[in-house]
Amino acid sequence: MLPVVDLSEPDARCAARIGDACRRFGFFYVRADVDPHLLERLHAVSRAFFALPREEKAAIAMSKGGRAWRGWFPLHGELTSGVPDEKEGLYFGAERAADGRRLVGPNLFASEAMREVVLEYLAAMEALGHRLMALVARSLSLPPSYFFDRYTRDPLILFRVFHYPPVPRPDAWSVGAHADYGLLTILAQDEIGGLEVKGPNGWIAAPPIDGTFVVNLGDMLDRLTGGLYRSTLHRVRNTSDRGRLSFPFFFDPNLDAVIEPLPGTDVLDDEHTRWDQESVRAFEGTYGDYLLGKIARVFPALDEAVR
Repeated sequence: MLPVVDLSEPDARCAARIGDACRRFGFFYVRADVDPHLLERLHAVSRAFFALPREEKAAIAMSKGGRAWRGWFPLHGELTSGVPDEKEGLYFGAERAADGRRLVGPNLFASEAMREVVLEYLAAMEALGHRLMALVARSLSLPPSYFFDRYTRDPLILFRVFHYPPVPRPDAWSVGAHADYGLLTILAQDEIGGLEVKGPNGWIAAPPIDGTFVVNLGDMLDRLTGGLYRSTLHRVRNTSDRGRLSFPFFFDPNLDAVIEPLPGTDVLDDEHTRWDQESVRAFEGTYGDYLLGKIARVFPALDEAVR
């Protein structure tokens, strides 16, 4: 069972529990003060959208989002490790005017109700992301503002709403094993479950727990800590007889942030031990450089269209 961190407890205790979870699993649950009615509204507007006919969903297709990478993609439209996922989804991000950069721009919304609830949820999750990163800093014996001052004063905010139909075969995966790219992923999932995490002794189920979010570390936090805190493989299989919803929120460094290991951290090549045989600790450059290279593999056709 993954540990549960209750943010109503003193910060020192929360930081200690987060540090232990980051070293052991790279995953933990967090109990946070987020309005449950907000989540109910998000679930309702998402289920209503995915119940629409394909042609109505296509009104906000990602091909219409341009360089901002926003909108809807159909079943099998996203790849994980080169394999089409058994899911469809919506891509959102911070609501901003387009400035020519990829991943920056306005969102595409199917309705005013969707606009209201998504933007409200983004604000709530951004606040939670800042709180969690301050506790991560404390767990590393750093000032609470360490990551804010260097990487997340103006974070890259990415948000996905995924709909997983039942898998077509018992041996199929909705999403194959993968690790995330950035600092933190904050996940809300519905009651169906299906998430599994690669633990020290094998795969661990991460079922939904009322009133909590699942938090996992991404590759850039792995890089910053020299592997002390690891980005961890996870996968999803919807074995139920109905559609599953999940809501991953990615709290990442600013696109222009140069990712450098913490002072005094040994930087070791990890390509021979990582699942994808690609070293995150050998990477040099901005977070935007790293992320755009990764996303190009997820939506190769769209990447070519927006270059």
